[in-house]
Amino acid sequence: MLAETICSAVSAAGLGIAAITAYRKRFLTATRILAYSLVPVGLVMTGVVQWVSDIAFKPSVWIGFGLLAAAWLLFMTTRAVERRSGSTRKERKAARAAGSRAAVAPAASSPSPASAAGATAPQRQGRPEKGQGAAPGDDFSDIEAILKKHGI
Repeated sequence: MLAETICSAVSAAGLGIAAITAYRKRFLTATRILAYSLVPVGLVMTGVVQWVSDIAFKPSVWIGFGLLAAAWLLFMTTRAVERRSGSTRKERKAARAAGSRAAVAPAASSPSPASAAGATAPQRQGRPEKGQGAAPGDDFSDIEAILKKHGI
């Protein structure tokens, strides 16, 4: 009831302003103001104002809006975490498919070369060979060969 009264007062004020504007020979502006002033009365007559006031004053409606906001927040949080991890749904699906294939037939895969070499020959203790990733300063044989070649 209060909302309908306020809408009627706003429409009446708009009609008055439109009349004054038309009196000043600004008909295009007066027509535009008249159109705006008819909107609140139209909303009251169609029942939109009653519907909005029912929504605004019911706690269950606000709880529903809160639940919708919480659901939206959860969706956006999961999307942000997914993007930050760098994986997509397609990548996770492919990884799961590859994991299930490996779990089904682990013995069917061929052994790796490292495991085959480790099974046949024991590993040597001591210095690594050239090209096996020796740390700098551990193996000076290359440097010595270069120095001998140049007579130093």
